[in-house]
Amino acid sequence: MPSPSITITAEPSGSVSAKGASDDLSATLLKHAGFQQIDDWYGRRHRLPTTTPTDYRAAIATHAAEMLRAARYGVDLAPTLDTTKAFTSANALGPYAAGAELLRLTEQIRSAETGADLKQALDHLLDPEHGALERIREALEAAGEQITDLDDEAFQLADRFGFAEDFVHSAMSELVDSEDELLGVGRAQQPSDQAQTRSRWLPQFRGAAVAASPAAAKAQVSSSPDSRSTQRSAGGLPPRAPGPRL
Repeated sequence: MPSPSITITAEPSGSVSAKGASDDLSATLLKHAGFQQIDDWYGRRHRLPTTTPTDYRAAIATHAAEMLRAARYGVDLAPTLDTTKAFTSANALGPYAAGAELLRLTEQIRSAETGADLKQALDHLLDPEHGALERIREALEAAGEQITDLDDEAFQLADRFGFAEDFVHSAMSELVDSEDELLGVGRAQQPSDQAQTRSRWLPQFRGAAVAASPAAAKAQVSSSPDSRSTQRSAGGLPPRAPGPRL
């Protein structure tokens, strides 16, 4: 049996309505979320009260959709009412749709739990043909060319965009072929007891290295009191005799 379907939409008037399944369970869930039930010759349907603040309508609709989906209803929720997509939608930063998408990608990178997850997220940034960095490089290149086409006297400004394009290309070259290393992130972590053993021996190794260093030995000799006296004598300065205390 296919799951019952419910559509939650925002009407031109601004009112939010839920139509579709008309069984008692869906009606109970919708009323629990805050919808009012309407029974007339059109049949049973639900609508948010007209007094519902605009800022709350999307939150209520999203909550209703989550409860209905948990009860195995098919829900078609209008994107403008889906608060789970508010962060990733093109309107999250107003007209800056590309910035909003990169913001979503940044959050995906930060939430990666394994090297494979991190690689999958970074692929959208580093892919040599379709990645975000390549698109940015192309945009900077096009900007420099367009500046020259519009004004051949603005060559210095066009060059600045060309330099920026070179920087992005250098960044891409630095990160090329990093897929295998990303997959290995987190796999070669040392056991805690091994790490503790290494940290316990590290000061001794460091002390031995410093002791074997000619520069360190020279610094140690020059810092001793006898060596300072010898240096003063060798430089023609008599040793300073202690004078009477006043």
